[in-house]
Amino acid sequence: MLMTKERRPAIRTLRGWAISVLNEAGAIRECEEHGWAQDRADPHARDRAIDLARQDPPTGISAEGAVAEVRDVLDSIGDTCPECRPDER
Repeated sequence: MLMTKERRPAIRTLRGWAISVLNEAGAIRECEEHGWAQDRADPHARDRAIDLARQDPPTGISAEGAVAEVRDVLDSIGDTCPECRPDER
């Protein structure tokens, strides 16, 4: 029986790659209604994302550069959806 290893989807930008890593680690989630990324404020998930970035950076990017991008993206994501009204959250 032929077994294949699951591959991550091809990502076109470094920011897209960082979002993918943060999502895989559980550090962010998507607003179910509007699709905006939201920070889950989980320090363990953030640490997992940074470890993933350090261990498996994209081709041509240093481990330090990958970690810096993950941190930059995480810093740019809020914990609420900008389109949800306060009573919808």
